[in-house]
Order: sequence, then C-alpha cells, then structure tokens
Amino acid sequence: MRLSRYFLPVLKETPAEAQIVSHRLMLRAGMIKQASAGIYSWLPMGFKVLKNIENIVHEEQIRAGHIPMLMPTLQSADLWRESGRYDDYGEEMLRMSDRHGRDMLYGPTNEELITDIFRSHVGSYKDLPLTLYHIQWKFRDEVRPRFGVMRGREFYMKDGYNFDLSKDDALHAYNRHLVSYLRSYERMGLQAIPMRADGGPIGGDYTHEFLVLAETGESEVFYDSAVTDLTFGDREIDYDDHAQCQAILEEFTTRYARTDETHDEAVFADVPEGRRRTARGIEVGQIFYFGTKYSEAMGATVVNDQGDRVPVHMGSHGIGVSRLLGAIIEASHDDKGIIWPEGVTPFHCGIVNLKQGDEEADAACDALYTSLTALGLDPLYDDRNERAGGKFATMDLIGLPWRITVGPRGLKNGVVELTSRRTGESEELPPEQAVEKVAKIYASL
Repeated sequence: MRLSRYFLPVLKETPAEAQIVSHRLMLRAGMIKQASAGIYSWLPMGFKVLKNIENIVHEEQIRAGHIPMLMPTLQSADLWRESGRYDDYGEEMLRMSDRHGRDMLYGPTNEELITDIFRSHVGSYKDLPLTLYHIQWKFRDEVRPRFGVMRGREFYMKDGYNFDLSKDDALHAYNRHLVSYLRSYERMGLQAIPMRADGGPIGGDYTHEFLVLAETGESEVFYDSAVTDLTFGDREIDYDDHAQCQAILEEFTTRYARTDETHDEAVFADVPEGRRRTARGIEVGQIFYFGTKYSEAMGATVVNDQGDRVPVHMGSHGIGVSRLLGAIIEASHDDKGIIWPEGVTPFHCGIVNLKQGDEEADAACDALYTSLTALGLDPLYDDRNERAGGKFATMDLIGLPWRITVGPRGLKNGVVELTSRRTGESEELPPEQAVEKVAKIYASL
C-alpha cells in the first residue's frame, strides 16, 4: 500500500479522553474513532490488525479440532428465561423488543443459543465430542466504559462451546482449549499467564483467565515469578492425546498464579519469598467447564451407549479479539508509539523515501515495493512529499516492526538502511539483501 493512497488519519495531539497508552496510541495512529461511549469505528489500519488477530485465533482453533460457525448478535429472551439467566445477568445486558412485542437481547455471550442448536441436531453419543465456536460482536452495557477497546460496550470476541459425554471428556476439551490459547497468544507476541479465576455469571467450578501483565491492567494478580519463564514454543501437539494436553495444563498452572478474586494468602505464602510477585493484569481470555448446568436446564441430552438419555457436559471458552489490540499495545510500546509484534502487524515493513521526486530514490523504492509484494508481503510505502522527520515520526507511531529507508546518499554506495522498530538497531544492506532478510523473518513465523 502506498501511503499517499491510504486512509491513515494520524493525530499529532492526544485526545483528552484517552486515559491509557493503548487508547492514546490507537487514536493517534488513526486505528479507531469513537462513535459513542464504548463503541468504536475500526478504521483501516485498526481493522487490519483486528483481522490478523482473528486469523490467528481461527487457525489455532481449527488446528485443535474445533469447528467454526456464526451465530447472530440478537437473541431471543425466551432462551435465556429457559436457562434462568435472563433476570440474573443484570443491567449489563441490553434488552429490547421487536415490532411484534417479542423480547430480544443483544448477546453478551452465547451459551443458550449454542445449546439450543445442539439439542435440535444432536441426539447420540456417537456425535460426540463436539466443539463449535464463532467470532462475533458482543455487547455489554458497561456502567462506565473507558480505556478505549479495553473496556468498551461493543467488542469482538471468540467464544467456543464443547459438548462431551462425560466429565473426563469435557475436561480434556478444557485442556485442549488451554493449549490452543497458549499457542495463539505466543503467535501474537504475548505472554498470557493462565490464572485461576472466578466463574462469574457464566458459572462453573473449573475456570482459568489468561492475563497479560501490564501496569494499566484492571485486575490485581498474585503469582510465582517462575511462571514468566514458561514458553510454549514451537512444540507439536496431538490434541487427541489426553495425557499430553493434561501435562501442558499442569506445566502452566501448577505454579501459583491467581487473580484477586481467588487469591489465597495462605497458599501464596508457600511460594518462596523471592519469587512472590504482585502486579496488574489485563484479561484477554477465559476458559470454563460448567458440567451440565445448561444442558439440564435446556434439555440438551444424548443417548449413551447403554441406551440411556443423559445430559451432556459442557464448557465455554472465550478470547477477547478486539481487547487484544489494546493488550498488545500496552505490552509493546515506547514513548514514540506502538511496537507491533510481527505476528499481528498491519504491514510487514515500512518503506521511507527520503527524497520524494528524486528519480533514483523513487525507482529504488518502487523496486523494493514490487519485490516485497511479489514475495507475499504487505509493505507500506511512505511516498508522500513530506520532510523525512515527519515520515520517521509516522512510522514510529504506527509501529511497523521493520523499516527500509532509501536516500540518494545510500544509493550512491548501493545500500539502503534496514531498521528494527523494537531495538532501534539499523544496518546498511544492498536492497535485495534487505528484502531477503525481511522475507526470512516472516517465513520463520
């Protein structure tokens, strides 16, 4: 994409309403625009990152054997009355009536709707196990929406639901989700720590939240610092292997890590003093096992191998896709702007022309742009007739991981400058070598 043809409404000043880093930088980098309190339009660059995160989530869910679908944003209140949650959920639920007087709601979550789909089409244990998921817009009427996409009213979320014959099978689904989430977050350049959490209005005895450590996190967290040394890496996982998935769950959840809602000071005291940590965390996902809570209330049963009709065991599993943008920025920025991890960056590389209109510089930039595009990469070429300082400031603000700078002086020596946004380190390379290095970086992801 050529920047002269792109819609990137960068702001020089920080809007007064932005209280935290991610909100400030998303507004300044032209990623979002507030439509009303807690509701945002996603402008082109913000939308690109949102889709990149969504694609990672899809890939890892499908890798784990989960099946994508799509459910509506509006749901019938009758289903929620059937489960008993319509009155219990509280004022966060946006309730309305259609023109025929039927009570409706804008879905904050989808346990009732997915259970209704299941009971309408599945009747035998032979159809299990089954995990269905979707990525859809949700709405929760926060009393005080703030912090941009971190605590908005409308948000984009992946929610998945497993249906299993037994508790053991359902707990394997729980473990499978934990593994797939660990993979997803690491691909996004994040370390998200699974922490024992409270079930809240979803319910369930088994639940972990995934939290990214950040000063602006809403949750107070208590943890053994040894958990921050754990990485999933590129290990291969057989998601049908119960023992392997259980071993990973134990590896990542045995050490103490809890939110303030489940914190136990006596247990925390058993952690060696030098490893006890208290910090703030941003929740970016949560997994639940809640047994037969919804299946019993809504008649979601199957015939087992003994010929008996039994309620299925269920769990639900969510990732805050839109919230993740804010979390990534909170975890990865400096005083100049955003620093995108390669896995989610809106453009793979920036090209800065130091002397727009110079025949040789223009030709070199065009050649770089063509070469990178031919390799399947998506560069952003700043071809505006603007001073170099302004171009560098824009590139630093929007945070592309790599920048290739082209100027007449370097071209006389046959080189361009390749700069890492994260480290600030630069090296001079012939143009074709700069392209090759950037291509290798992304090929290794």
